Amino acid sequence: MKRVTIIVCTITLLVLCAMSVSCGIVENKVAVISLSGPIQSQGSGLLFGGNVISPKFVREQLEKAKNDITVKAIVLQVESPGGSAAASQEILNQLELVKKPIVVSMGDVVASGGYYISAKADKIVALPGTLTGSIGVILEIPNLKGLFDKLGIETEVFTGGKHKDMYAGLRELTPEEKIITQEITDQIYDQFVQVVVEGRDLSEEKVRELATGQLYTGVQAKELGLVDELGGLNKAIDLAASLAGIEKPEIEYYKPEIPSLLDTLLGMGLQKLHNVIQVQSLGAEGIILLETLSNPYPQPEYR
Repeated sequence: MKRVTIIVCTITLLVLCAMSVSCGIVENKVAVISLSGPIQSQGSGLLFGGNVISPKFVREQLEKAKNDITVKAIVLQVESPGGSAAASQEILNQLELVKKPIVVSMGDVVASGGYYISAKADKIVALPGTLTGSIGVILEIPNLKGLFDKLGIETEVFTGGKHKDMYAGLRELTPEEKIITQEITDQIYDQFVQVVVEGRDLSEEKVRELATGQLYTGVQAKELGLVDELGGLNKAIDLAASLAGIEKPEIEYYKPEIPSLLDTLLGMGLQKLHNVIQVQSLGAEGIILLETLSNPYPQPEYR
């Protein structure tokens, strides 16, 4: 009985293997994932803000590649000026969980947060004219007092805690508050530096010399050790295939789903759509005011 069972199992396995070959299931794919736009915690949609790179979008694309047994390596086609520091960190955390080789192919500009999410890839490929680097952090505190005066807006502020209104945008920061804010900025800057140290296998002293916030061309970045190779997408695909031990890779391009106009409007909801239309009629001053008041805390950014 055991012998019959073994024979049946063997035949089944042979049939499955034959079916896999006949159906073209060959484990030699390189997945190309396009990451284009500023880095934000939430995607703003293609209709009212253009492409963005959000942790949710990146997670969905990576899950697809991780769960596909035919995909042996991943190429990230990155085009980004950077953005939210927290979102950049979340995206990098997701990339570090992927066990398949990852190669970054840089486009025109891959700066600040764009470089942050690229730094720990197995290989980075940049075009000679790519602008990259911009390793640093910026935290902007608006002071709307002059605008309030111009618009005739008066405010009365009540706080519990002496620094509670420091980011309300209604006054200048005190010397003590400027120190507090600089300490926050320095800490997030140090986090960026450590990512580059670990990802690029450079000394901290060397990275700090490079981390002035300035941009580098692809040629300069290669000389400085910030990227590995010069070339385009094909070069990145070849590198990814080599890392995965693939001689003749099959390329699969992951394309984001573009929602229809109706889906976008339904997703926004009538009230939100009404708010968008109202914002468009506010003018520059009104938009600045609304944006500041709707985001009461400063957002450290790798941009």
